[in-house]
Amino acid sequence: MPDAALPACSVLLLAGGRGQRMGGRDKGLLPWRGEPLIAHLHRQVRGLGDDLIVSCNRNQARYAPYADHLVSDDSDDFPGPLAGIRAGLAQARHRHMLVLPCDVPGIDHALLTAMLQAAYRHPDQPLMVRQGLHWEPLLCVIPVAHAAAFEHAWQAGERSPRQVMLTLGAQALQCSPEDPRLANLNTLHLLGE
Repeated sequence: MPDAALPACSVLLLAGGRGQRMGGRDKGLLPWRGEPLIAHLHRQVRGLGDDLIVSCNRNQARYAPYADHLVSDDSDDFPGPLAGIRAGLAQARHRHMLVLPCDVPGIDHALLTAMLQAAYRHPDQPLMVRQGLHWEPLLCVIPVAHAAAFEHAWQAGERSPRQVMLTLGAQALQCSPEDPRLANLNTLHLLGE
């Protein structure tokens, strides 16, 4: 569990994608080490607060046990992760929302704590993980006060969470390019199937 001294945050787990690299299968429900991917993330984040949101666009009944709230995109054509982030920000009950994709089951307490501590040091700026020179925009902490800025960017045609957060002065939590906790299991091969 993260430090009790950390303020509670909302948590958004992104599981609303099309699953193109998974043959159209619902990625968050695919098994890894005997459990669905979403279960691994749920176990890591459950202690962070009382506002656990899962963004999913299908199989809502199967995701419901892993969430306090479910959100879906406002269109049915899988418009991308920024749509899920917008939906999460509209529902978030705390000052900050931690965002994680459902396909990083190796994430751990230490990294989550480091993300939140860094975000709370600069509470008005988004935080994104950066591996070497590569930003990881779906591993981030967003001040919920920026919900209107995300909505405005969306209405203006922006679809990149990274770009929205950089425009808002995002800070980086630097991680090693080889950090195994950030392994993205986004193909059936990587899942071991």
